[in-house]
Amino acid sequence: MERSPISRRTFLSLTAAAGAGAALAACGSSGPGTSNNSGGAATASYWFLTGQPGEGIRQAAAERFNKANADGKLQFTAFENDAYKQKIKTAIGAGQAPTLIWGWGGGGLKSYVDAGQVEDLTGWFGENAAVKDRLFPSSFGPATINGKIYAMPCETVAPIILFYNKKIFDQVGVQPPKTWSEVMALVPKFNEKKIAPFSLAGKSRWTNMMWLEFLLDRIGGSQVFQSVFEGKPDAWSDPAVLDMLTKLQELVKANGFNKGFSSVDAGANADQALLYTGKAAMMLHGAWTYGSMKNDGGDFVSGGNLGWMNFPIVEGGKGDPSDTVGNPGQYLSISSRATAEQKEVAKKYFKTGVLDEAEVKSWINDGGSVPVVKGTESTLAASPDAAFLKFVYDTSVNAKVFAQSWDQALSPTAAEALLDNIAKLFQLQVTPQQWVTNMNGVIGK
Repeated sequence: MERSPISRRTFLSLTAAAGAGAALAACGSSGPGTSNNSGGAATASYWFLTGQPGEGIRQAAAERFNKANADGKLQFTAFENDAYKQKIKTAIGAGQAPTLIWGWGGGGLKSYVDAGQVEDLTGWFGENAAVKDRLFPSSFGPATINGKIYAMPCETVAPIILFYNKKIFDQVGVQPPKTWSEVMALVPKFNEKKIAPFSLAGKSRWTNMMWLEFLLDRIGGSQVFQSVFEGKPDAWSDPAVLDMLTKLQELVKANGFNKGFSSVDAGANADQALLYTGKAAMMLHGAWTYGSMKNDGGDFVSGGNLGWMNFPIVEGGKGDPSDTVGNPGQYLSISSRATAEQKEVAKKYFKTGVLDEAEVKSWINDGGSVPVVKGTESTLAASPDAAFLKFVYDTSVNAKVFAQSWDQALSPTAAEALLDNIAKLFQLQVTPQQWVTNMNGVIGK
């Protein structure tokens, strides 16, 4: 089930090994990286993903740009998730990338930068400050490599959120936790009532990862993982990491999660069902789950029973409580192999087409999401989901650091080792020190 225009599952399929697949839709005939000057107009190629409503929103934005620009056109092609990663990797490696490269920033973008395959946009954003200033500052994190900007943030934002069942909290007579100590104090209270403190689909692995991302940020601050991302030797040996891993295993040992969590698959939304049926009190998950809980949970959402909050602080921790993690946006880069004319078309699209007024409204009204654009409060307020969307907006725009999900930020090799070791950590198959040793071994790979 599609739960948001760019759901977490979409991102995972992009970072997984891609299988064979074909383009579902192809508009135009010029190959990537070529110039089609039909009628004297420069043509820039643009690949993006299928799947509604996102595909329709992207296509409509490109069509509006084409209609308004007789001297420069976008030739767009939509690909299935699994086909896209292999197609884009092959095209870039062969020097035949589309002019506009849709992506997710972080580790994938860094590999393009290291190979000289995408344009440095730092100077362009300096010359077009108004373009940069209208976007969430936090969205530029995954677009920035070694202090330089290589991608245009676009589309929507999806932070990880601590959801809770208000009805269950009322029944047990407790309040949502503000600190880690309060989290641990709630665990036995819910267990006494035979309610799982937290719902977790641990079989999917990345769901477990969200716990590490937030807890490490709250304990050690954002710089700890930044050092890992930058490839600093033994970066996982920071004392905050051992503290984080120890606290998580303490939560597991205290029966903080639903029984058999390691066999529950997020793909079936079983973790969400535990929350809205009252079998679990809380769930740490992405903003994209709001829509499916609204659709599948009866009157759980419409009846005002769903609560949400940012992750609690850890007493004595260095992290900023405004920080968040998740998907800070999606990203468009420009191929360094494109012609000068194609690059100009792409930059004009960045300036006048990406997240124009119509696209912003579509992401909100049709996609039920928050675009990475400041000043959309009035449009969000008109939505039937205004309260939740405002929370997502405020969390995203006010975050001093919006960290990208670790498995997207790291290289595919390091990300797979990360997910494997996280699963073992939650299953108590490795000690915190073993985890650190294992992960230090794949830094920079």
